[in-house]
Amino acid sequence: MPRDIEPRLLRAFTAVAEELHFTRAAAALYVAQQALSRDIRRLERELGVTLFVRSTRQVALTADGERLLPYARRLLAAQDELIAASADSERPLLVDLNTEGMTSGRVLARARELAPHRELMARFESGLSGAAAGIAAGRLDASFGRFCGLAPALRAGLAHQLVRYERMAVLLPYGHPLADRAEVALADLAGERVYAGAGNPRTREWTDLARQLFAGRSIDIAPPAPMAVGAEEFRRIMAKNRTPVLSVMEFPIMPETVRRPLVDPVPLSPVSLVWAKGRTHPGIEALRAAAGELAEAESWLAGIPGSWLPVDVTARIQGD
Repeated sequence: MPRDIEPRLLRAFTAVAEELHFTRAAAALYVAQQALSRDIRRLERELGVTLFVRSTRQVALTADGERLLPYARRLLAAQDELIAASADSERPLLVDLNTEGMTSGRVLARARELAPHRELMARFESGLSGAAAGIAAGRLDASFGRFCGLAPALRAGLAHQLVRYERMAVLLPYGHPLADRAEVALADLAGERVYAGAGNPRTREWTDLARQLFAGRSIDIAPPAPMAVGAEEFRRIMAKNRTPVLSVMEFPIMPETVRRPLVDPVPLSPVSLVWAKGRTHPGIEALRAAAGELAEAESWLAGIPGSWLPVDVTARIQGD
């Protein structure tokens, strides 16, 4: 029994075993029939067995051929996976950051330092729900956001790593009665309509977070409206509608608005790194390492005493 068998010989064997016809098997492998027959004879010689019974009318597997077939298929499948993984690891990793200037951007920057020879390219899908659908479809590789806010069907195919509890805030237009305060208590928003992405299919996890936060506080979620894209359009809509916008403290300051932290209690938004379950890539490993490093160095997961967290996170903590 030889120590090593060339995969080409096993591929020739499985092709003939599946077609039970040398001409069709040669066509499937894009080789000459004479070359295929030569490979089969070499494999039989190396193994010391006869794999096929040949006649002018038909080709059939011998008992030795039947025994070899499942092993050959497994070996070739493993080789195909290895080749695919090697090729996949060389392509650019597409990372959704949702919005510039956020936690996700810092994680990506550090991951690029940890994996300088890998290309990690930023994308902006404006919400984890939209990005998660892109990951499931293979258009994106990783994103950030509230994992537990995704639909169960989406979560089933994804993996995540909790990165940070972000302090939540509210964006207010100039001249709003609450704009002059250093902090805004949740009770002070009673009677207000606050924009939280309602109707935007890309940000469903954010709207769900707002519903949990506003429940029992007499704060309404603003009705669905097209998302303002770009700083100038954001400024115009804020000036026209004067609707507060639920945000986080790291959200970029928009023109003619102020950003104020929410308090009493301090609400926290859980942010996870999200990728396809079972997906391996050096870039994903770099993202995970960067997220863990920053979380530890800056106490991103320490929380704040007396703070508010969504029900799914609170239940997980209480169960630990």
